[in-house]
Amino acid sequence: MKRIETERAPKPVASYSQGILYGNFIFVSGQLGIDPETGKLLESFEEQSKQALKNLISIVETGGGSRCSIVRVTVYMKNLENFSKFNKIYEDFFKSCPVKPTRVVVGVSELPLGALLEVECIAVRG
Repeated sequence: MKRIETERAPKPVASYSQGILYGNFIFVSGQLGIDPETGKLLESFEEQSKQALKNLISIVETGGGSRCSIVRVTVYMKNLENFSKFNKIYEDFFKSCPVKPTRVVVGVSELPLGALLEVECIAVRG
């Protein structure tokens, strides 16, 4: 097991790793829409969604994977009324991939730092 760390994603705000490489699997911790350069949570749902996905892919790439090697995505969303907005951003994010990842979206009452969504994934190397 090996820890994955990158400056292209926000530093963990608690006791966890950005990602873990285990065999050929990459497990990425939940990512918020935090700009890694400023350390600040972006404001709008759309901005947070795009940034959370960028943070996710930065960790996957550091672990030796790619956008198209993501096999499972879990999304925690504070307001499920934003589902269609997220789905459009998500479709654009994965449009170049011949096989889209499996996905689950879960409605939650609260997220860290007042975030509007959190995204985690499992990917494979290569």
